[in-house]
Amino acid sequence: MKPPVWKPLYLLLRLFGAPVVWEVSAGAAVFRVKDGRRLYLVLRYPSGHFDFPKGHVEKGETEEEALRRETEEETGIRTLRILRGRESIRYFYSAKGEEREKRLRTGRGLWIFKAVHFRPAETTESKVRISDEHIGFEWLPYDEARRRLTFENARRVLDMAEKSAK
Repeated sequence: MKPPVWKPLYLLLRLFGAPVVWEVSAGAAVFRVKDGRRLYLVLRYPSGHFDFPKGHVEKGETEEEALRRETEEETGIRTLRILRGRESIRYFYSAKGEEREKRLRTGRGLWIFKAVHFRPAETTESKVRISDEHIGFEWLPYDEARRRLTFENARRVLDMAEKSAK
């Protein structure tokens, strides 16, 4: 059973000493226009799923600063025009493997309640330099990107970006 990603549940678990943490990340549905069509950048993760660039909002960093930093770190893309629109997703997971070991060493929670805030972002750059967090990428038109994305919540992000870009 997956617990709901609900802040009061997180607070209750924390009150009872569970190894939980609430984390916030920011990401971008990056697209570029080529021959009059929007092409969306989807990244392939080692687990095989396809998603957008995203990452943890660091202390003292705004959501937009994190979005820009993470996009650059994961794709090499530096030029972004952030558009109106924002889609937030929430999920829960338990740290495993290397992440679990790192969290144990640093005293961070093993049960992660995650909120990720995505914004649509246009770029003129076509060259992508993926980080070692990924194993591939594709620039795809909306319909193909929608089919390629693994999770329904990522499709909602794409739908928001497509609507905002029009």
